[in-house]
Amino acid sequence: MERAALLRSLSCTSLASNRFYFRSFVPRAKFSSSSVAVARRNHHRLINNLTRRSLLRGASRLHLSLSSYSLQFNKHFSSLSPRAVASPSTPSSPEVAEVSNEVAEKLGFEKVLEEFIGECKSKAVLFKHKKTGAEVMSVSNDDENKVFGIVFRTPPKDSTGIPHILEHSVLCGSRKYPLKEPFVELLKGSLNTFLNAFTYPDRTCYPVASTNTKDFYNLVDVYLDAVFFPKCVEDFQTFQQEGWHFELDNPSEDITYKGVVFNEMKGVYSQPDNILGRAAQQALFPDNAYGVDSGGDPKVIPKLTFEEFKEFHRKYYHPSNARIWFYGDDDPNERLRILSEYLNMFEASSAPNESIVEKQKLFSEPVRIIEKYPAGDAGDIKKKNMVCLNWLLSDKPLDLETELALGFLDHLMLGTPASPLRKILLESGLGDAIVGGGIEDELLQPQFSIGLKNVSEDDIQKVEELIMDTLKKLADEGFDSDAVEASMNTIEFSLRENNTGSFPRGLSLMLRSMGKWIYDMNPFEPLKYEKPLMALKARLAEEGPKAVFSPLIEKYILNNPHCVTVEMQPDPEKASRDEAAEKEILAKVKSSMAKEDLAELARATEELRLKQETPDPPEALRSVPSLSLRDIPKEPIRVPTEVGDINGVKVLQHDLFTNDVLYTEVVFDMSSLKQELLPLIPLFCQSLKEMGTKDLSFVQLDQLIGRKTGGISVYPFTSSIHGKEDPCCCMVVRGKAMAGQAEDLFNLFNCVLQEVQLTDQQRFKQFVSQSKARMENRLRGSGHGIAAARMDAKLNTAGWISEQMGGVSYLEFLQALEEKVDQDWAGISSSLEEIRRSFLSREGCLINITADGKNLKNSERFVGKFLDMLPTNSPVERVKWKAHLPSANEAIVIPTQVNYVGKAANIFETGYKLNGSAYVISKHISNVWLWDRVRVSGGAYGGFCDFDSHSGVFSFLSYRDPNLLKTLDIYDGTVDFLRELEMDDDTLTKAIIGTIGDVDAYQLPDAKGYSSLLRHLLGITEEERQRRREEILSTSLKDFKEFADVLEAIKDRGVAVAVASPDDVDAANKERANLFEVKKAL
Repeated sequence: MERAALLRSLSCTSLASNRFYFRSFVPRAKFSSSSVAVARRNHHRLINNLTRRSLLRGASRLHLSLSSYSLQFNKHFSSLSPRAVASPSTPSSPEVAEVSNEVAEKLGFEKVLEEFIGECKSKAVLFKHKKTGAEVMSVSNDDENKVFGIVFRTPPKDSTGIPHILEHSVLCGSRKYPLKEPFVELLKGSLNTFLNAFTYPDRTCYPVASTNTKDFYNLVDVYLDAVFFPKCVEDFQTFQQEGWHFELDNPSEDITYKGVVFNEMKGVYSQPDNILGRAAQQALFPDNAYGVDSGGDPKVIPKLTFEEFKEFHRKYYHPSNARIWFYGDDDPNERLRILSEYLNMFEASSAPNESIVEKQKLFSEPVRIIEKYPAGDAGDIKKKNMVCLNWLLSDKPLDLETELALGFLDHLMLGTPASPLRKILLESGLGDAIVGGGIEDELLQPQFSIGLKNVSEDDIQKVEELIMDTLKKLADEGFDSDAVEASMNTIEFSLRENNTGSFPRGLSLMLRSMGKWIYDMNPFEPLKYEKPLMALKARLAEEGPKAVFSPLIEKYILNNPHCVTVEMQPDPEKASRDEAAEKEILAKVKSSMAKEDLAELARATEELRLKQETPDPPEALRSVPSLSLRDIPKEPIRVPTEVGDINGVKVLQHDLFTNDVLYTEVVFDMSSLKQELLPLIPLFCQSLKEMGTKDLSFVQLDQLIGRKTGGISVYPFTSSIHGKEDPCCCMVVRGKAMAGQAEDLFNLFNCVLQEVQLTDQQRFKQFVSQSKARMENRLRGSGHGIAAARMDAKLNTAGWISEQMGGVSYLEFLQALEEKVDQDWAGISSSLEEIRRSFLSREGCLINITADGKNLKNSERFVGKFLDMLPTNSPVERVKWKAHLPSANEAIVIPTQVNYVGKAANIFETGYKLNGSAYVISKHISNVWLWDRVRVSGGAYGGFCDFDSHSGVFSFLSYRDPNLLKTLDIYDGTVDFLRELEMDDDTLTKAIIGTIGDVDAYQLPDAKGYSSLLRHLLGITEEERQRRREEILSTSLKDFKEFADVLEAIKDRGVAVAVASPDDVDAANKERANLFEVKKAL
């Protein structure tokens, strides 16, 4: 189910979230869900097949999440961005090089502050560049994953999207690197562990990371040259490409809008949660920069002029307006030397005064707004309303202690399924899912938002009253002591574990620090959680939770008149009405143009397309610094793995330093499950975690898990196995705890698996409604994932299984199940028990543990006790799953302004034998052919391909795509692209190095242990990993040419699936008679 890059036979990425809007490849998470928090925050460049984890926003429901508790805490606790590393009681500074005052002075800097920060075991120095005033945070430690970032304060004055379009554009060539997109060249041939850029409502960030020092400084230089000396301010065509332009292929045709950001934001404005989030933010902040959309409103973007675009860069992209961050184990002297070469070229400017974000004054009375959103006409339209209450909490930034207390309060109210505000709203039956991000404090002033979606129009007032009554009750009665203890343990565990997944730790610290630094506050303070955390714990012990939290609820929410209620009403006609309005505007534009003007526009369109599709000259490509194959290790990264046995059950142990945390997976064989029960699996997993036992209510169980562990999750894992007919299909129970609480962790595993009673009909009904709402959200926001799952289901058994549990088939199952819960609860409850009986056995069980040697040894007796409690009966006989969806082309129709277009085939069925060169080739196709044709020329936000080397499925996919048939034609053109490809040695080397960068993706210890487990489950040996690596390193142009023959199978016999608008599907079926079978999903 998570098979894309994650399950490549050579590497596995870490945990993932969907906070970022990536730049060119989209993570293939099967259970992602967006939130309003994401919706109103950041816009990001799409980057290739690395799924990045955010510490400031909620993680997606990707089935690899370690803990719903810690993830929810991350979502709602952004102020602290809770991932600082544990600090010893008397921290000692690591041995790091220092910058003397003399060296700093010589390079043009002065030291402003210097401090050892125990929470992240780092020496931090704040420098100021004397000539320009640029501020630099230099953080030194022993972390090999080095991070650089440069951030500019960029408050917009309107919704034309200038900051966002500029963020895209500055990486399209610069003074030293005069090619079309140095960014893409870095993607192709770098060992980066992070490479992106993103736009906030008031700042623009350009971060990079790498574990290779030479590679790291290459990345830094390209980014510095890009932001200070971009070609885009002199190149109108870059502005057109990334922002917007009129497109006309032939004077007889209609004019259309094109532009990467324009189409990206069309996708954003097609999602109801995003529309709600933007409406709330703009209504909360009507008088400052947050009252407009820094990402750009598609209706306003075409008003932006090139002159305004250039002026914005001149005004704000200046060292005087920059905050610069370095982190890691590189030489701090070299950092300043690199910076001085750039900063010394500038004089001081007035930008810091002009970029100040003004505070929003508090309202004297509440405000109510009503917005429409594009909805499908399926189901009862009157039950698709959304309502959200939003408060601006303060007229000024809060101190760290208050932020910490509010974040803690937020977790208590909303952070887990058992949290009272979340629980009461969902149990009310007034709506299907929570909207609102809780506490949001990444901006100058903090906010709090909470509401429900899928609300009947008659119940809107009831939802508002329930929210207020519940908040009043919490203020009056306080919180249960077990709930407070569970939240405290969850928060403290998360802080000290410092697990950022594949998201670099240094970047999470940068973003946390920047939350204050960007507003001219102390950048050190957000990194130091220990003192305010101890103070909060002392207050709770001395005064009690009610005395701490009730005044916060009363002051910041109940007695706060700065409240905006946003009511969202479904409108089945809105999407077509917006489309008609855009066409009318464009028709007027065309009618106002003379024949000569139209001819000139057609010529300009062709000229832009020709530029986009013309490769950069070799000398320009050579200007981008890169590594050589000599810099690449010849062997893959090995994870220490000892295969043993406890009580007759196989145990994998990984001896790695984990800061005293024990990471554990228990894997059960699911292959004896009846086929018809597969769609119940996600709901079964949720039931295990969110129903009670004979002795514990689900709230008590949830709190017990929070008090004793770092979190427990249960999820299915499915993948094809290369060379085998039957797929791998497992149930995974995953958890983590401090080593001293290992016994508690395994006892809770047993409790969740064996003692939870699957009999709570009302809670199950809530799970169905929540899951349906999530799936509907995925259709709108992650249509590429839906299309990919659908194609997989047509091409292999593992894909079919996954789609039953997370695709359109699952949504259809949920829609039917809603009614069935009331009609046949006894039958459903019996089926849930049958699922449990089908896999719960010591037979076929596997244990995976990651910790240091001492803790591995100490945990063995608890593993043994856990295994002794498992049933010893053999599971039911193995079931043969051989189902596929029909192989016809399919269009899944939803109300949207953009499309998600896919085409795929199983290339193993053509006789292709797996070779490591396929990874290099597929990455090159994505970064060159599809990038240029689908994204740059076609205007889609992303275009990429993916090769699942386990099943043999090779897929093409696009993301937020204005086209449909044109994109399918581009996919079919890949064969000719490969056959006609000319590639010099430098280009080939870059392609190889970039692929190795993906294969050797940076991993924290828990991810290393988990990757090793997946390789074991899929039968991938160290010998095979070595062989694939050698094949990657020896890839030749001949391999590319030969692969063209392989891809003929997709061109000739591939299956196409599009998640698209009704109009575009109708047009496609008229142009190519009945190309798609049409399925209406919303």
